[in-house]
Amino acid sequence: MKNLYIKKEECCGCGACVDVCRRGAVKMAVDREGFWYPRIEEALCVDCGQCKRVCPVKKRDGEGTSRQYFGVQVKKENTRYLSSSGGMFPVLAEYVLKKQGVVWGAAFGKNMRVAHREIRSIEELDAVKRTKYVQSSLKGVYRRIDAELKEGKWVLFAGTPCQAEGLRLYLNRFFPKLILMDLVCYGVPSPGIWGDYVKHLERKRRGRVTDFSFRDKRNKDNGHTCVYKAGGREYAGSLYSDIYCRMYFSNHTLRPSCHACRFCSVERKSDFTIGDFWGIEKVKPDMEDGMGTSVVILHTRKAREIWEEVKDSLSWFRCEEKDVLQPRLTCPTAAAESRRIFMIFYRLLPFSMFQALYFMCASAKELMKRVFGTFKR
Repeated sequence: MKNLYIKKEECCGCGACVDVCRRGAVKMAVDREGFWYPRIEEALCVDCGQCKRVCPVKKRDGEGTSRQYFGVQVKKENTRYLSSSGGMFPVLAEYVLKKQGVVWGAAFGKNMRVAHREIRSIEELDAVKRTKYVQSSLKGVYRRIDAELKEGKWVLFAGTPCQAEGLRLYLNRFFPKLILMDLVCYGVPSPGIWGDYVKHLERKRRGRVTDFSFRDKRNKDNGHTCVYKAGGREYAGSLYSDIYCRMYFSNHTLRPSCHACRFCSVERKSDFTIGDFWGIEKVKPDMEDGMGTSVVILHTRKAREIWEEVKDSLSWFRCEEKDVLQPRLTCPTAAAESRRIFMIFYRLLPFSMFQALYFMCASAKELMKRVFGTFKR
């Protein structure tokens, strides 16, 4: 067995193949775009096929189920303020922590790298509440969750749909105390580009970056404010004026597999799916206050039972599938037409020069749009 994938679109970088290989034959390596891909050491490989079994990208039949759809806001204002969207994730997290269980979510670590972290108390929960627009590392996480479940602990796992599916396939059996919660995912950007951007900010601000909030709510603008701390000072601005976020939302930095994602639908095998309730102003205008509303999809009986236990802590309404459908629940994010040349320049240029070039090109493109738009009118 030499390859787990042929095209890069066939690997989501979840790392389940690494954890499932007990001989240590599969290891992750970074490519020139800053993404992780598995490599097989043939001398250690015995062709057992386990790495292919746990791959969430391999096409499998969906499961028919009766789903339920909700719009949700947690009643505790501070919890919603410190969370993404409407705050459904911390409600589920507290449910598990009160049962002496553990919660796994994406957190910033050393040098602002993003990796899944184990949370055992409500005091630690803030680290994993907020959205991180970076692909998180799951190295060793699958094995630790497996061990915790076999000890009889409750476990909540929150991640992208491919990460959640990778965990489900890795475990390969039903655990009544496991709650799988996946996200309505736009796509994951390059950890390598994120790391270079952090270093750029540190040089610019002459101090270490210690925190980054991609979706700050202080302006009650549905999280369209970006805030970070560097050198002990705080810097805030529009989400779309931040150069890293502009690269992300212009679809230049997403992983190739994201543009062919098979999870961009309501068909999931997790328990819960959560995300921003885009279009809330049309469906339930009285709940639109600029502080975020979560769309929550219940896929399983377990999810429906837990919902009955936690719903009193929420302001919520039931809705139909048509009310919650948004682009990332109908089709994958399209790649930018200039993605290839973007990545070539990323590889060739120092990051400071690269990001300055991108900013100039993006600004020129916006100016041309405005000029030609004026002529058309």
